[in-house]
Amino acid sequence: MDKRELLDRAAHSPEERLLLSRVWDKCEQCRMRNIPTATGFLSPQEQAAAQHLLNALGCREGYVLWGGYDGAERKRLLFLPEWMAEPDGTEIAAVRAACRSGGDLTHRDFLGSLMALGLTREKIGDILVESGGCQVLVDPLSLDFLTQSWDSAGRERLTVTPLPLEGLTVPEAAVKEVRDTVSSLRLDNVLASGFGLSRGKAAEAVEKGAVQVNYTVCQKPDKPVSAGDVITCRGLGKCVLDTVGSPTKKNRLPVVIRRFI
Repeated sequence: MDKRELLDRAAHSPEERLLLSRVWDKCEQCRMRNIPTATGFLSPQEQAAAQHLLNALGCREGYVLWGGYDGAERKRLLFLPEWMAEPDGTEIAAVRAACRSGGDLTHRDFLGSLMALGLTREKIGDILVESGGCQVLVDPLSLDFLTQSWDSAGRERLTVTPLPLEGLTVPEAAVKEVRDTVSSLRLDNVLASGFGLSRGKAAEAVEKGAVQVNYTVCQKPDKPVSAGDVITCRGLGKCVLDTVGSPTKKNRLPVVIRRFI
């Protein structure tokens, strides 16, 4: 199978095909020139698509996904040459933006102001909102530009300074623990429990393509899921199936689900 045919099969849209083509190019550049290469920051959905492509190419090692801290959502795909055992820490930088008035802004405020500067989304990693400002993971090539040019967001004036990755303070995600029992580990059952939906509404959302399992769209309500799977639903958010217990006397399965709020 040639490159064009494989990309056509792996991609679900023209945009995803372009992304996967870039991932493949970075992989080949690393192997042929024996130098480290990296993609831009990828969303979880893009990471899943890239991983699927690498699996199809038979790539099982020589790369890592890294977002600057453990648990990062947006990550860069780093390809490592044979002489490099792990990333050297220069692939991702961070800045702290402090509101001069001490006021608070939202994730949308900060992201909007960054995009208004002309930065593309692939240059920006996670934005960690904190009291009076935020911390932003960025492509190191954008570091100087941000410290010199990013001076406002919303109605707030900003003071922007470089931030060592070891100086990041990662806020705890707000989650709600859901304990329930399900008749089986079908996707529609777990989705219904996680988001408080009827099974019919859950199945309808799946069939419409609004639901992803581990950041890949699934349109089969009866798809089996298991502990550790991440389920997202457009308009509702994300939940994780944490644990599955032993069947009860009524042959139902106890589940613990973390819903991000």
